[in-house]
Amino acid sequence: MSTLTAPEIRNLAIGALVVLAAALLPLFDQGFYLSISVNIMLYAALCTAWALFSGPTHYVSLATAAFYGLGTYSVGLGIDILPYPVLLAIAAAIGAVVAGLVGAATLRISGVYFVIFTFGLAEFVRQVVTWLQTKFATSMGLYVFTEMTESHIYWMLLALATAVYLTGFLIARSRLGFALQIIGNDETVARHVGIDTARAKVLLFMISGAFIAIAGAIMAPRYSYIEPPSAFNPMISFLVVIMALLGGTKRLWGPIVGVIPFTIMMDFVTSHFPNHTLIVIGLAFLAIVYLIPHGVTGLIEQARDRMKARAATVRAEKPV
Repeated sequence: MSTLTAPEIRNLAIGALVVLAAALLPLFDQGFYLSISVNIMLYAALCTAWALFSGPTHYVSLATAAFYGLGTYSVGLGIDILPYPVLLAIAAAIGAVVAGLVGAATLRISGVYFVIFTFGLAEFVRQVVTWLQTKFATSMGLYVFTEMTESHIYWMLLALATAVYLTGFLIARSRLGFALQIIGNDETVARHVGIDTARAKVLLFMISGAFIAIAGAIMAPRYSYIEPPSAFNPMISFLVVIMALLGGTKRLWGPIVGVIPFTIMMDFVTSHFPNHTLIVIGLAFLAIVYLIPHGVTGLIEQARDRMKARAATVRAEKPV
């Protein structure tokens, strides 16, 4: 791994200041702003974890709800037996193992087949959990009682989002990150130059699944009562994809650009127009795909490239 460059050091310093400022929020507000900030931080972690895999490989995964729900149920099942930090580690392990098994079986397919399979996976896991609870439990849900407040959940999600970002930063500077760039550009070429494409994709899918499962485990105490429809809600998968695409996945910080405005918009829509939420999500997805397929960060990069091209043209036209 090469030495950090000056721009990278500058970006890390800016990121550290942003994280520090964000960590102070619960000290100033314990109401609405903290509540919506928890949602923003949740999707910041989820979208960045999703982009770790889907960004460089261009595989659109709809399995987020499956990993998220497994993390949530890890806490629900073990909260009366094991310490909470141990449950977070168990959730990460379960997410990684399931992602590894699914990845080994499916990452040789791509395109719409992978999208359909990952969506079906989330629904399959939800149905299995529902059947198990109906068959062997006395109730459909699980109670999660802890002493954690919303501030604690916010700080944990902030730490998770920071960890996901730093992991992505390190991966991008590693041989794995370089291999994934080649895979994303042309997987056939990657195989011809000796890259084990299946291994690289499975490894990254496992890292992404582990982080998403941790996010679900962190959120479990906020729900208090966990049921399969809420823990494995397919809307989570769709929202993650929409927010990540809105911000753009070419840059590691890109998904966050989409998370903040879309989370605020969804809070407004669900509170004022609760019966039209799905319509808004559908229209938003269509608008993003057709109008800004490369996201907001893609538009910024295109504008920057045009400015550089104009500046180069002006310099070339100047008399010597």
